[in-house]
Amino acid sequence: MTAQREFIEVTVRQATLEADGVISLEMVPDSGLLPAWEPGSHLDIMLPSGLIRQYSLCSPPGDPSYYRIAVLRENDGRGGSAELHDTMLVGRKVGIRGPRNHFPLEPSPRYLFIAGGIGITPMLAMVIRAEREKSPYELVYVGRDLESMAFRRKLATGPHVKVLVSAETGRPDLAELVGSVTEETLIYACGPAGLLADLEKACEQAGRAGQLRLERFEANGAAAAEAAAGDSFEVELKRSGTVLTVGPDDLMLDVIRDSCPDLMTSCEEGFCGTCETKVLDGEPEHHDTILSEKERSTGKTMMVCVGRSKSPRLVLDL
Repeated sequence: MTAQREFIEVTVRQATLEADGVISLEMVPDSGLLPAWEPGSHLDIMLPSGLIRQYSLCSPPGDPSYYRIAVLRENDGRGGSAELHDTMLVGRKVGIRGPRNHFPLEPSPRYLFIAGGIGITPMLAMVIRAEREKSPYELVYVGRDLESMAFRRKLATGPHVKVLVSAETGRPDLAELVGSVTEETLIYACGPAGLLADLEKACEQAGRAGQLRLERFEANGAAAAEAAAGDSFEVELKRSGTVLTVGPDDLMLDVIRDSCPDLMTSCEEGFCGTCETKVLDGEPEHHDTILSEKERSTGKTMMVCVGRSKSPRLVLDL
């Protein structure tokens, strides 16, 4: 797989305020149907300014007539969410690429879904799928207050859905929550970095680490530093035949950019997937938080923004 695919144009047909600081956007094709997708998928969105950002699909899976994303306004973010909130997009065209899925809903006898804040977006499609297939599940949705919790009225109510307001009850007891699941339960979680770090620790202590599946919206803080330290190596851009040298303190992305200025990137910290590129030869060194250990072991793809090479030369489909 390579992430360097073409964008297609869709029209924004509706914008809805889903909660304080959260809007959803529904996008439709000019004709025909959109590519099919599975729960956990996300899109690259090209904003009017040219910025590229990634958002999870939260429309009903299996409906190719439209896509829906939800966007939390982050005033201290990188500018993408503010642009989507402040720009009158209804009736306008935007570019999308994908869907791509590094957070697939695997078959399981039972699920535990944990969502923190805007982390509900990928979980919404998973809950819809579980409901349709009558798969036993529990959803724990955590937010600082009810007004900021998007889609809570769209979720089925009952003992299998718990809405926790942290301002009133504090953060959930993750150790107790994880300790109550069976060995056959897969645990899916998306939310703030602190919540996910605590959940990883709880799963490790409970012997449930192998059952945990995470979707991150931010970097772990170490990827960029790790990607700029190591042995020197060569990177060959197969399409042009260019061979470049990445020094021990160089970022591979910076070196590649000089010869491949059209390479699409976004986060540049290894968590969004925009720069995913096919590896044709060599052994990549991964520092992203997207690929699973199984995907890494194949050596077929990598995130070049925080990647290096374990072999003297790396050949990329660029």
